[in-house]
Amino acid sequence: MSHWAGLLSTAAKVNLLVLLVSAVFFQSSLSDRVPEFALTKIEESDIKDDSRKEPVTEDDADPEDLEVFYPTHQWQTVRPGQAVPAGSHVRLNLQTGEREARLQENEDGRSHTREERGRKRLGKVDVDSNSFTSQELKKALAKMKESEKAERKAHEEEVRKKFRPIEQLKEEFEKLNVKMETDYEIMVKLISKFNSSASTLDEKVAALYDLEYYVHQVDNAKDFLSMGGLQLVIDGLNSTEAVLKEHAAFVLGAALSSNPKVQIEAIEGGALQKLLVILATEQPLAVKKKALFALSSMLRHFPYAQQQFLKLGGLQVLRSLFRQKGTETLRVRVVTLLYDLIMEKMLLEDSQHGDQTEEKLQQYRQVKLVPAVVEQDWCVVVSNLLAVPEHDTREKVLKTVGVLMAFCKERYRGDQALSTTLSLLRSEYEELAAEEQREGDKDGYFKELLGSVNTIIQELR
Repeated sequence: MSHWAGLLSTAAKVNLLVLLVSAVFFQSSLSDRVPEFALTKIEESDIKDDSRKEPVTEDDADPEDLEVFYPTHQWQTVRPGQAVPAGSHVRLNLQTGEREARLQENEDGRSHTREERGRKRLGKVDVDSNSFTSQELKKALAKMKESEKAERKAHEEEVRKKFRPIEQLKEEFEKLNVKMETDYEIMVKLISKFNSSASTLDEKVAALYDLEYYVHQVDNAKDFLSMGGLQLVIDGLNSTEAVLKEHAAFVLGAALSSNPKVQIEAIEGGALQKLLVILATEQPLAVKKKALFALSSMLRHFPYAQQQFLKLGGLQVLRSLFRQKGTETLRVRVVTLLYDLIMEKMLLEDSQHGDQTEEKLQQYRQVKLVPAVVEQDWCVVVSNLLAVPEHDTREKVLKTVGVLMAFCKERYRGDQALSTTLSLLRSEYEELAAEEQREGDKDGYFKELLGSVNTIIQELR
């Protein structure tokens, strides 16, 4: 048994000796090779060297402080501290322990490094040279910065030519003595001009004309009231100059429109009585137009003013306009006013009741407008206007007749003239509506008027 163990031990020793001899022979054969074919390891530019220190690259330091390695198509040793351009072919020589680099080439032998492509874009830099010094790179960057500065200055000069600086504009405005005024300041000046005894008639009229523009705004109208302008305008209704009356009424109507605070102050200031006097007396048509405008602005959505209007005999004053010559344009406006006053009460009664609505309804219930209209025979006065030729006037009258139908039905049924007029209107609007349909307008204006006429005729049967 010991004999076989000795034999195995001897065989193992022989095998070990053979392996050692082979290794020595293989190493000597490698050392005899040409250095060009030495065993190497190909690496990229970011592989660490034997000392485990990272190589200095363009990302790790300022390019101006680095010594740049300029690769060629031959392997060259990369010295410590040199920056290798991106895209270069880098290897680690395992025999010498040094890093080597060269240009990376494809099959056709062209260089694809970013550094090489960058050289072609530098223009004035010597692209044929094998290397660029840091001074050359600095000069190229400096030229680029100078070019950018020149372009920026040229743009600024172009802007200066197109626009003037704010300081210059301020100086020019100061020389022109231009000052921005608020609406309040402007109205103070206009009121002062209107109230000044030194102002001429034309200046006063011009002041009123401008005031009408400003007092349309609710806030301006309130300011106009607080600065005493409203009472001056109301007093202007008593002027002996018709043109002043006209423009004073115009300003008053503009200030009253949808402005309850001004409406209350105006009726307390006696504006209602003065307006009714203008409408009841002989005045130019232009003055009466503006007075009726102011009266309408005061009465709309103001039940207390409507109540006072009836007490002062306002309906009789308006009815007198239908007997005066040359007041045809005013008659349609009167009918429209009556329609609006009746409708606003009816709409309020049909609306959902709340605390404020109930309070306003109580105020409207004290206004006996419809009974006064029926009593003073406005039913016939309104229906007679259907004989006018204007379609717009007929439309407004038909609406008013339709509203009055609930109170004037018996009166209308006995009015033979109204029956004849309605028959004529139906025939006329049937033809006009048919013509509209032939032209492709199925829901035209005349069809609507025909519908109103037919509705009234149907209710009178």
